[in-house]
Amino acid sequence: MGTIRRMRDSVCMLLFAKAPVPGTVKTRLAKSIGDAAAAGVYRAMARHCIDIAYAAFSDDVEVWCTPDRRHPFFDECAAGRTISLRDQAQGGLGERMGHAFKDALERVSSALLMGTDVPSISTEDLRAAARSLQAGKDAVMIPTEDGGYGLIGLRAYDERAFIDIDWGTPDVMSQTRQRFSAIGWDWLELPVRWDVDEPRDLARLANLPGFAAIAGAINKR
Repeated sequence: MGTIRRMRDSVCMLLFAKAPVPGTVKTRLAKSIGDAAAAGVYRAMARHCIDIAYAAFSDDVEVWCTPDRRHPFFDECAAGRTISLRDQAQGGLGERMGHAFKDALERVSSALLMGTDVPSISTEDLRAAARSLQAGKDAVMIPTEDGGYGLIGLRAYDERAFIDIDWGTPDVMSQTRQRFSAIGWDWLELPVRWDVDEPRDLARLANLPGFAAIAGAINKR
């Protein structure tokens, strides 16, 4: 595998986000609270994650959108900010993540990627992850309680990090550790955070700043 040319010595923040269309987001949550309410929760979490990313990296934030960046929600999130909207590639999650990293690491020296399902990740978590890469770690991850990870950061692209991972299962983190070891990377794992997938997760969500009204309204259903 050839060496990727680095053009800018900085950290780029990549976010994977979906258009908050009822019936297409937080489908496990929707089974209990309904499609519209689940879409409302997702919208709030996506905005929150974009906000904390912008607070940490105002000059280098890219929102990678699905199904594409034409949905008005993405324009709302980027309004008045130096946020770049990009379309996610086709294929499975690993292929889409790999494409985003490969694209970014042709332009910057390191990149962080996170989704919008782990609102417990903070701005300081993002800064700590960036510092670890700038200090020389090859990779960084923030594990989640369900066996996955909420954030991954890399200084170099290697497709092996995203191939044959059982996405959406409790094995994601352990399989990724195995890939990193096989590649020979030195990585850091930051403290475990929690995501929002089930109705029971709404109680913790309600305790985060800005979410009390949304989670509270749903709990009254």
